[in-house]
Amino acid sequence: MTKQRDVIAEMRLQIMWNRLISVVEEQALTLVRTAFSTSVREAGDLSAGVFNIAGEMVAQAVTGTPGHVNAMGEAVGHFINTIGRDNLFEGDVYITNDPWKGTGHLHDFTVVSPSFHKGRLIGFFACTAHVVDVGGRGFGPDANEVYEEGIFIPIMKFAERGAVSRDLINIVRNNVREADQVIGDLYSLAACNEIGHKRLIEMLAEFEIDDIEDLAKFIFEHSYQATIDRIAELPQGIYRNSMRVDGYGSPIDMVVRLDVRKDEIVADFDGTSGPSPLGINVPLIYTTAYAAYGLKCSLAPEIPNNAASLRPFKIVAPDNCILNAQRPAPVAVRHVLGHFVPDTVLGAVHRMLPDTVPAEGAGALWNIHLSARPSGGKVANGLDLHRTEILMFNSGGSGARPTLDGLNATAFPSGVHSMSVEATEHVGPIIVWRKELRNGSGGEGRQRGGLGQVVEIAPTEGHEFYFNAMFDRVENAARGREGGHDGAAGRVHLDDGTRLKTKGRQFVPEGKRLVIELPGGGGYGNPAERPAETRERDRLDQYIVAD
Repeated sequence: MTKQRDVIAEMRLQIMWNRLISVVEEQALTLVRTAFSTSVREAGDLSAGVFNIAGEMVAQAVTGTPGHVNAMGEAVGHFINTIGRDNLFEGDVYITNDPWKGTGHLHDFTVVSPSFHKGRLIGFFACTAHVVDVGGRGFGPDANEVYEEGIFIPIMKFAERGAVSRDLINIVRNNVREADQVIGDLYSLAACNEIGHKRLIEMLAEFEIDDIEDLAKFIFEHSYQATIDRIAELPQGIYRNSMRVDGYGSPIDMVVRLDVRKDEIVADFDGTSGPSPLGINVPLIYTTAYAAYGLKCSLAPEIPNNAASLRPFKIVAPDNCILNAQRPAPVAVRHVLGHFVPDTVLGAVHRMLPDTVPAEGAGALWNIHLSARPSGGKVANGLDLHRTEILMFNSGGSGARPTLDGLNATAFPSGVHSMSVEATEHVGPIIVWRKELRNGSGGEGRQRGGLGQVVEIAPTEGHEFYFNAMFDRVENAARGREGGHDGAAGRVHLDDGTRLKTKGRQFVPEGKRLVIELPGGGGYGNPAERPAETRERDRLDQYIVAD
């Protein structure tokens, strides 16, 4: 009888666990529905989660990116320590875009809200989103210090006991170019947490419990045990990998050593290149997020993401390393190198578990930040002449897998969507003339690498734009694995053939078009082993260049 009661109790906790995941998923979808920036409502560049009283992540929404959610898992502890537990009140909302205590750069705002029930603190809700502008130089890599990159909001109260800080709103409004969008997104982040809190209170009433501490304990115990059981099955030892990427002005070598032990894995990035004078540096909180993601998605993908399932993965990097940038290093486009961290880690995993992980892919998003304005020095009037900040996410091809081709134009590891052409054109005075798969860009192999894409953008009549390039894999293509060929390198140019830089601020005049050709993923295995009928289908679909 006792055993039967234990089984029923465990089933009840499992049902509550599933319900909690639906709570945070609705939390995230609230942000998608209410956000002003296309990066959030179209691309899903966000995260959302619920935390226990100690500030440990209990559950995360499926909607969102690993760089946001895993970094947010550490960030909540910083909020609690900075605000102070004696200063937490019902109706409070806390905010920061501190790159070293949030998610790695100023464009991401993290908002944390304490959750009270019957007058008692029972946990926290947190969410993160990328906003279109934070002032400064704009979203680009050209700054030499974080102070140049935009407004820096330390951990502070966005609202206290339900009253929003008008001084903070006024400061933000007067320091960014797209004030309505940015401030609208800040309110959306606060609303997102509020919905999570309301749904949690409804859940507590339904299950007749007062908090989630017992549920969190159940989740943590099962998640941690499942993760270390998986690690215990791995061949213990030391596994190394290195990868070279373009960098900004000089190439960057990313080096990792995996120390696989009985109940933990340590990823050490000692040997990685030193910091850059430009904004491609990565704070450790972001490196940790993507390194842990690379390990977890390859070794324990079925186990839900929470504080306990991430605990066995330890990430370290020396202070003089570009993946552990120290304040006040410029970090605006930290995603470029950060998105290569999983492929660096997966290369070491391949040495431990052959035929398990994919070949290298395009990795970093090819983000474009466009500053559109009237040409010829004319002044925007909001009717036929406009001045707008526009952000686009574009993805290259992912690496081929041991038994499947790579995915075309897919954002791995970030997981964000590309904004639709219609939504992007609606934001400001640009035309996307072409957005198509890039023929032949996937590396040959037994399994073919995923294709990149070609995107062609121009200002509308009477306009011009500057754009901040933050592209990579132009000098160093994605490498194939086990005999597979490398993917095609990327290219950036105008429609007249003029070659452009892959990073930094550049100009596109009225009447010209910007063309970006995104890199493809590496192939996997000997190309001679690819069946003839499959190659013929590739040729007919124009996935490969005809011999």
